Amino acid sequence: MIKEKLGKYRSEVEKELKANILPFWAYKAPDEKDGGFYGLVLNDLTTDLRAPKGSVLCSRILWTFSHAYALSGDKLYLDRANRAYFYLRDNFLDNEYGGVYWSVDYKGNPIEVKKQIYAQAFAIYAFSEFYRATGFNESIGFAKDIFSLIEKFSFDRQYGGYYDAFNRDWTPAENMQLGSEDLNAPKSMNTSLHILEAYTNLLRCRDKRNQNNQELRNQLKNLINTINKHIIDFSTYHFKLFFSENWESLSDTISYGHDIEGSWLLSEAAEVLNEKKLIEDTKETAIKLAEVTLREGIAPDGGLWYEGNKEGVTNFNSDWWPQAEAMVGFLNAYQISRKEYFLDASVKSWEFIKKYLIDKEHGEWFWSVDKNRNVNKKLEKAGLWKCPYHNSRACMEVMERLNHILNS
Repeated sequence: MIKEKLGKYRSEVEKELKANILPFWAYKAPDEKDGGFYGLVLNDLTTDLRAPKGSVLCSRILWTFSHAYALSGDKLYLDRANRAYFYLRDNFLDNEYGGVYWSVDYKGNPIEVKKQIYAQAFAIYAFSEFYRATGFNESIGFAKDIFSLIEKFSFDRQYGGYYDAFNRDWTPAENMQLGSEDLNAPKSMNTSLHILEAYTNLLRCRDKRNQNNQELRNQLKNLINTINKHIIDFSTYHFKLFFSENWESLSDTISYGHDIEGSWLLSEAAEVLNEKKLIEDTKETAIKLAEVTLREGIAPDGGLWYEGNKEGVTNFNSDWWPQAEAMVGFLNAYQISRKEYFLDASVKSWEFIKKYLIDKEHGEWFWSVDKNRNVNKKLEKAGLWKCPYHNSRACMEVMERLNHILNS
């Protein structure tokens, strides 16, 4: 029965990836007039031709089509990866100070030139994946250059971890805020988590002598230790979100989506580092993070609530990206523990997505549904934050993981 359930799950997410998510971004998002991809597409497919374009969106599109091409060999995906790569290279890279801009206008002229480390991490993630898919050496060179800049300017040698933002010339920025709802804090869980993700992917890339960069290995291990020491609250198994320079916690908000996403990204980082004790320690942490998310953050219908605090849920929306991460995080916990209720939770997350989040009329996924499962159609399909990375990655991760389970 489990084999049948796994086979059905795998075939459904593959169909969703190939027939819905990737076609939307391949055919409805490219900007044929001004290059790259549109900066804003609304739910009804109305396109704002003059909307700014974000480096995070472009990087996420680049990662998505690079990974899809690596898995399938489909030339359409390679074409769209190339489109994203050359636009990111030609319009977002700062040729004077290094790194990537936050945003450009619809013609490709820089608007927000602040060096947000979150955006630098996604550029590394994307450039390294494009290299893995194509072997294009220029791309891995950009990834390594940005890694060096992060280590030179953002890494805190006194207290550990990374500062969140800098001015264009890498001088300290007064405003480090990532999004409008975030605190203006020197350090954050979100930036740390995506540096972890980026460095993990960069470590998968080997130089011509088939050797990995020792500095990168050291800094990835340091980051895992920093996350364990300062970001994970081991009394509750939630991530703390915002911090002072010396890691004083500045918020009691719980992000259930980041908890479950972080659970599997930590496991992935340890596996790529390939150190036995680290792998075993992160497996234990991943299981406990998943257990708490399942107990505290999941609605009876399988939806993952957005935020809470020690008193309980405070934001009852179920957004697209936490729901996608729940698919992977619970499946990862099942692979580690073989506890079937984690598999059930992963499948139930997918059933929730099918029922409420997939847009069967215009394609892709809606941003969010509320507590009563009403779709928020005012929020965009594509924009500075709405992208193919979470849901396409969830489908590809589930496919690859289920292949491994079924074959073994």
